[in-house]
Amino acid sequence: MTAKAPPVDELDPPGDPEAVARKICLQQLAQRARTRSELAAALQRRGVPAPTARSVLDRFTEVGLIDDGALAASFALAQHRQRGLAARAVAVKLRQRGIAEPAVQTAVGQIDADSEAAAARMLVARRLVSLQDLEPQAQARRLVGLLARRGYPAGLAYQIVRESLGQAVIGESVEIDN
Repeated sequence: MTAKAPPVDELDPPGDPEAVARKICLQQLAQRARTRSELAAALQRRGVPAPTARSVLDRFTEVGLIDDGALAASFALAQHRQRGLAARAVAVKLRQRGIAEPAVQTAVGQIDADSEAAAARMLVARRLVSLQDLEPQAQARRLVGLLARRGYPAGLAYQIVRESLGQAVIGESVEIDN
Protein backbone atom coordinates (compact mmCIF):
# COMPACT_ATOMS: atom_id res chain seq x y z
CA MET A 1 0.00 0.00 0.00
CA THR A 2 1.42 3.38 -0.93
CA ALA A 3 0.80 6.52 1.03
CA LYS A 4 -0.87 9.35 -0.81
CA ALA A 5 1.38 12.37 -1.27
CA PRO A 6 0.49 15.29 0.98
CA PRO A 7 -1.01 18.33 -0.69
CA VAL A 8 1.29 21.24 -1.53
CA ASP A 9 0.16 23.38 1.40
CA GLU A 10 1.32 20.76 3.93
CA LEU A 11 4.90 20.82 2.61
CA ASP A 12 5.70 24.53 2.67
CA PRO A 13 3.96 27.77 3.50
CA PRO A 14 1.15 28.45 1.04
CA GLY A 15 2.82 31.66 -0.13
CA ASP A 16 5.51 30.00 -2.28
CA PRO A 17 4.18 27.32 -4.65
CA GLU A 18 7.31 27.65 -6.81
CA ALA A 19 9.53 26.52 -3.92
CA VAL A 20 7.18 23.61 -3.34
CA ALA A 21 7.30 22.67 -7.03
CA ARG A 22 11.11 22.80 -7.03
CA LYS A 23 11.22 20.63 -3.92
CA ILE A 24 8.85 18.05 -5.44
CA CYS A 25 10.86 17.91 -8.67
CA LEU A 26 14.16 17.55 -6.84
CA GLN A 27 12.76 14.76 -4.68
CA GLN A 28 11.49 12.94 -7.77
CA LEU A 29 14.79 13.38 -9.61
CA ALA A 30 16.75 12.18 -6.57
CA GLN A 31 14.96 8.82 -6.82
CA ARG A 32 15.64 8.26 -10.54
CA ALA A 33 15.75 10.12 -13.83
CA ARG A 34 12.31 11.37 -14.83
CA THR A 35 10.81 12.74 -17.98
CA ARG A 36 9.29 16.19 -18.11
CA SER A 37 5.89 14.53 -18.50
CA GLU A 38 6.39 12.40 -15.37
CA LEU A 39 7.42 15.44 -13.34
CA ALA A 40 4.45 17.44 -14.65
CA ALA A 41 2.13 14.64 -13.56
CA ALA A 42 3.74 14.55 -10.10
CA LEU A 43 3.28 18.30 -9.73
CA GLN A 44 -0.32 18.08 -10.86
CA ARG A 45 -1.03 15.26 -8.35
CA ARG A 46 0.38 17.46 -5.60
CA GLY A 47 -1.84 20.38 -6.55
CA VAL A 48 0.82 22.72 -7.93
CA PRO A 49 -0.79 25.36 -10.18
CA ALA A 50 -0.15 24.71 -13.88
CA PRO A 51 1.64 28.03 -14.61
CA THR A 52 3.98 27.46 -11.66
CA ALA A 53 4.65 23.88 -12.75
CA ARG A 54 5.46 25.00 -16.31
CA SER A 55 7.81 27.68 -15.02
CA VAL A 56 9.71 25.28 -12.76
CA LEU A 57 9.87 22.57 -15.43
CA ASP A 58 11.13 25.09 -17.99
CA ARG A 59 13.86 26.21 -15.60
CA PHE A 60 14.88 22.62 -14.78
CA THR A 61 15.05 21.87 -18.52
CA GLU A 62 17.09 25.01 -19.13
CA VAL A 63 19.73 24.06 -16.51
CA GLY A 64 19.83 20.43 -17.67
CA LEU A 65 18.11 18.71 -14.76
CA ILE A 66 15.44 17.50 -17.17
CA ASP A 67 16.72 16.10 -20.48
CA ASP A 68 14.19 13.86 -22.18
CA GLY A 69 16.51 13.20 -25.12
CA ALA A 70 19.36 11.89 -22.96
CA LEU A 71 16.96 9.90 -20.80
CA ALA A 72 15.38 8.35 -23.89
CA ALA A 73 18.76 7.37 -25.35
CA SER A 74 19.95 5.81 -22.10
CA PHE A 75 16.64 4.05 -21.48
CA ALA A 76 16.49 2.68 -25.03
CA LEU A 77 19.94 1.10 -24.86
CA ALA A 78 19.35 -0.30 -21.38
CA GLN A 79 16.01 -1.88 -22.33
CA HIS A 80 17.51 -3.35 -25.49
CA ARG A 81 20.67 -4.71 -23.87
CA GLN A 82 19.31 -5.85 -20.52
CA ARG A 83 15.77 -6.95 -21.34
CA GLY A 84 16.26 -7.84 -24.99
CA LEU A 85 13.50 -5.56 -26.23
CA ALA A 86 13.32 -4.75 -29.91
CA ALA A 87 13.30 -1.15 -31.12
CA ARG A 88 9.52 -1.24 -31.59
CA ALA A 89 8.89 -2.28 -27.96
CA VAL A 90 11.39 0.29 -26.68
CA ALA A 91 9.57 3.00 -28.64
CA VAL A 92 6.27 2.02 -27.03
CA LYS A 93 7.79 2.22 -23.55
CA LEU A 94 9.32 5.63 -24.27
CA ARG A 95 5.99 6.97 -25.52
CA GLN A 96 4.31 5.64 -22.36
CA ARG A 97 6.79 7.67 -20.32
CA GLY A 98 5.77 10.81 -22.18
CA ILE A 99 8.83 11.24 -24.39
CA ALA A 100 8.22 13.35 -27.52
CA GLU A 101 8.26 11.52 -30.85
CA PRO A 102 11.48 13.09 -32.22
CA ALA A 103 13.38 11.97 -29.11
CA VAL A 104 11.80 8.50 -29.36
CA GLN A 105 12.91 8.16 -32.98
CA THR A 106 16.44 9.32 -32.18
CA ALA A 107 16.70 6.93 -29.23
CA VAL A 108 15.47 3.84 -31.07
CA GLY A 109 17.62 4.80 -34.03
CA GLN A 110 20.60 3.67 -31.94
CA ILE A 111 19.34 0.09 -32.14
CA ASP A 112 20.47 -1.29 -35.49
CA ALA A 113 19.26 -4.43 -37.24
CA ASP A 114 22.39 -6.41 -36.35
CA SER A 115 22.12 -5.73 -32.62
CA GLU A 116 18.41 -6.51 -32.76
CA ALA A 117 19.10 -9.88 -34.39
CA ALA A 118 21.88 -10.62 -31.89
CA ALA A 119 19.59 -9.80 -28.96
CA ALA A 120 16.87 -12.04 -30.43
CA ARG A 121 19.37 -14.90 -30.77
CA MET A 122 20.43 -14.50 -27.14
CA LEU A 123 16.81 -14.51 -25.96
CA VAL A 124 16.07 -17.65 -27.95
CA ALA A 125 19.21 -19.41 -26.72
CA ARG A 126 18.40 -18.62 -23.08
CA ARG A 127 14.77 -19.70 -23.38
CA LEU A 128 15.53 -22.82 -25.39
CA VAL A 129 17.24 -24.38 -22.36
CA SER A 130 13.94 -24.44 -20.45
CA LEU A 131 11.98 -25.75 -23.46
CA GLN A 132 14.02 -28.90 -24.13
CA ASP A 133 11.25 -31.23 -22.91
CA LEU A 134 8.74 -29.90 -25.45
CA GLU A 135 8.07 -31.02 -29.00
CA PRO A 136 9.93 -28.98 -31.64
CA GLN A 137 6.70 -27.39 -32.91
CA ALA A 138 5.79 -26.29 -29.37
CA GLN A 139 9.29 -24.92 -28.88
CA ALA A 140 8.97 -22.96 -32.10
CA ARG A 141 5.57 -21.52 -31.14
CA ARG A 142 6.80 -20.42 -27.75
CA LEU A 143 10.01 -18.92 -29.05
CA VAL A 144 8.27 -16.99 -31.83
CA GLY A 145 5.71 -15.80 -29.26
CA LEU A 146 8.48 -14.67 -26.92
CA LEU A 147 10.11 -12.63 -29.67
CA ALA A 148 6.77 -11.17 -30.76
CA ARG A 149 6.02 -10.03 -27.20
CA ARG A 150 9.43 -8.36 -27.05
CA GLY A 151 8.58 -6.37 -30.17
CA TYR A 152 10.51 -8.25 -32.84
CA PRO A 153 9.07 -8.32 -36.37
CA ALA A 154 7.50 -11.63 -37.38
CA GLY A 155 9.98 -12.22 -40.21
CA LEU A 156 12.97 -11.82 -37.93
CA ALA A 157 11.36 -13.96 -35.22
CA TYR A 158 10.77 -16.83 -37.65
CA GLN A 159 14.27 -16.50 -39.08
CA ILE A 160 15.96 -16.63 -35.66
CA VAL A 161 13.83 -19.57 -34.49
CA ARG A 162 14.54 -21.43 -37.75
CA GLU A 163 18.26 -20.90 -37.24
CA SER A 164 18.05 -22.11 -33.65
CA LEU A 165 15.81 -25.14 -34.15
CA GLY A 166 16.62 -26.11 -37.69
CA GLN A 167 14.88 -25.27 -40.95
CA ALA A 168 12.52 -28.26 -41.00
CA VAL A 169 11.04 -27.67 -37.56
CA ILE A 170 9.16 -24.50 -38.39
CA GLY A 171 6.45 -24.76 -40.97
CA GLU A 172 3.73 -22.46 -42.11
CA SER A 173 1.50 -23.83 -39.33
CA VAL A 174 3.35 -21.96 -36.59
CA GLU A 175 1.64 -18.71 -35.69
CA ILE A 176 2.81 -15.89 -33.47
CA ASP A 177 1.18 -15.94 -30.03
CA ASN A 178 -0.03 -12.56 -28.81
